[in-house]
Amino acid sequence: MKSYKILIFILSVIAILAVVAMIFPEDGVKIGNTELRFPTIEEVLVREPLETETIDPLVALQDSIKMEELRSLKDTLAHYKEVFIGDAGQFYFPNDDITFFDKVFDEMHRAKANHRIIRIMHYGDSQIEMDRLSANLREWFQSVFGGGGPGMLPAIQTIPSAVVSQRATGDLTAYAPYGDAGERTSSGNYGIMAKSYRMGSSAVVNIYASKHNAARERVKHFSSVKILVNDRTGNFNATVTARGRQQKYEMASPGKGIQLLQCQLDTEATTLIVKMSGSSDIYGIMVDDGYGVNVDNIPLRGCSGTIFTQLKDTMLQRCYELSDVGIILLQFGGNSVPAIYNDASIQKFKESTSKQIRYIHSLYPKAKIVYIGPSDMSTRKGGSLRTYPCLPGLITALKEAAHENGAAYWDLYAAMGGENSMIQWVKSGWAGPDYVHFTPKGAEIMGDIMAKSFEEVYNFYKLRKNTDKSQLDSLWTAK
Repeated sequence: MKSYKILIFILSVIAILAVVAMIFPEDGVKIGNTELRFPTIEEVLVREPLETETIDPLVALQDSIKMEELRSLKDTLAHYKEVFIGDAGQFYFPNDDITFFDKVFDEMHRAKANHRIIRIMHYGDSQIEMDRLSANLREWFQSVFGGGGPGMLPAIQTIPSAVVSQRATGDLTAYAPYGDAGERTSSGNYGIMAKSYRMGSSAVVNIYASKHNAARERVKHFSSVKILVNDRTGNFNATVTARGRQQKYEMASPGKGIQLLQCQLDTEATTLIVKMSGSSDIYGIMVDDGYGVNVDNIPLRGCSGTIFTQLKDTMLQRCYELSDVGIILLQFGGNSVPAIYNDASIQKFKESTSKQIRYIHSLYPKAKIVYIGPSDMSTRKGGSLRTYPCLPGLITALKEAAHENGAAYWDLYAAMGGENSMIQWVKSGWAGPDYVHFTPKGAEIMGDIMAKSFEEVYNFYKLRKNTDKSQLDSLWTAK
């Protein structure tokens, strides 16, 4: 084809597209659940930069918690009134109950003396994989209340962890109610980690402490091992060997049913060999060090957090009781954001989330439940990256779902800086090019922010313990 004909063809296509741009509805056309849009001529020719592209997320965070105002009030009742009545603390408590964590903090303080390990179960989607965020929380809680070790582990670690390395061999079949993580079962016998492993005859699990310098020291030593198991025939037994120290411990179940078998090592170890036999469902292997608190990282890749009602009620209740769970963190919502496009879909997800919280609370009311909503997430709208249109409305609905069902809400979206903050996190190297997931650096920053929010709540708890009640009441009710 001659060059002038090619030029005519190109100009004709441009002219046709220009006509379409002028006559196509500016708000787009909806076909079912799909919206078709065509950019206007102005959108094609003029690209206005987002105002938020110049915002430093950490500056935005400091502004949001009124750091300059509060610095002079630090560790006073006036400081905490600003934090917890305003938006500052990132925690939103049901009925503005500032005592929400008091009872569990009391128990954590006594955990060492009572030879307990109180567990914090951190469920989430892929945003928490590799112990991200959980590691920061674990470090803070253990620095205050004691404890160590990596926490509860699955029999087979299918997702790499920054905490430990694992290798498993033997007759193990995975069962899970989400994604392709395992086979389905009508019994709902999935276990406390929403993923169990059925052992037909025998299996060996090797657990190695992380050698990475970035791994926190508290997770690198093991002094106790517990196996949460459902012995299906009454013949389960296990041998735990601390390699290199010639320590060997035998454990055997007393009969059928869900039980927690445990052994205390004579000295700390960094490598364990767990040999198991018997027809059983392995729900989790808890590897701890000392007494106090541990945070269990439970990533459920691709999960929207609406699978808990598929876990058998009596099984889940018994597992929480045996594991001595004090706090349950539910970090979900991100996987559902792209599919939420209007108020009706927001309401549907809210109702499903409410159902999960009610279910867990009804089975185990002792635990404090915290729902951690999605981060900011970006999509292209009119040719530019923007926060998903329905995300702010979804977060409002999730706060309501938490509060209406007795749970607290922690606002990850606000902690990032709010609307369109993800763009700056990506530019800063704190989030990946998918505009959804944090990078290791970003996860470390966000994990520290989350830990500091718990620290703020805890410091307020301590202050109230040492403040005359009449003084507290008068200040708190003052305008």
